[in-house]
Amino acid sequence: MSGKDWLADEMVLPRPGVMGWVRVILRGGALAIVTYGCLLLLLLLRLIERPLFGLDRPWTPWITQFVCRSAMVILGIRLKVIGTPMQERGAVVANHASWLDIFTLNAVQRIYFVSKDDVAGWPGIGWLAKATGTVFIARKGSEAKAQQQLFEERLRAGHRLLFFPEGTSTDSLRVLPFKTTLFAAFFTHGLETVLSIQPVTVVYRAPEGADPRFYGWWGEMAFGPHLLAVLAAPRQGMAEVILHPPVPVDAFPDRKALAAHCERVIRASHPFAEA
Repeated sequence: MSGKDWLADEMVLPRPGVMGWVRVILRGGALAIVTYGCLLLLLLLRLIERPLFGLDRPWTPWITQFVCRSAMVILGIRLKVIGTPMQERGAVVANHASWLDIFTLNAVQRIYFVSKDDVAGWPGIGWLAKATGTVFIARKGSEAKAQQQLFEERLRAGHRLLFFPEGTSTDSLRVLPFKTTLFAAFFTHGLETVLSIQPVTVVYRAPEGADPRFYGWWGEMAFGPHLLAVLAAPRQGMAEVILHPPVPVDAFPDRKALAAHCERVIRASHPFAEA
């Protein structure tokens, strides 16, 4: 399929049976206790961390990573990591397949997500995103300059930001063309001489016998039914994260060249994406 035709190719989500609902209750309950219990701890710790360190967060990202690693265990999704998280200052870019990316990528390294501003208003999820330091951006051209300034502020504070240049999630079997807008922030006020970018490929392998797109979340799919399907699954699959070597920003002449490199590396290492 070409263009946006694939967006209309819906996936039929399996309905939980009796045992499926048992798994939903057990997994969902454990996930809620760990997530919101640690959220309370994080908020209390921020009362000390914020006045002492300002934008810097030396302690609370460890709580976020613990929650995300625990979530993968609770869900039963195996996590395979290839490569090493970057140590340099800079940002991470990855392909975007699902809401599961939040757990998968945060389990691998301590990062701060860049997300669309409407996520801030989502019940439950919005609170989590705000508490963990997510950077919210709007898709309005008039706000591009303000967003770039926010990006710079966070990068100069040493935050390792992660964003999805595709601009939307997919069915997990493809990599969409990268948008270059957010890459511009790395070529301003000398940042290109001190920052690096690490491309990361995320690959989901569906449970045996399930639709290959099982973990993908795209188009007009509702979050609730997809979450239920994942929680209810009798068998789970695997999430594979490939951490590619970081590249210095000043090795590229402009944002388009940097974005093209990241897209090429991520697409080439994705076993299901077309070259």
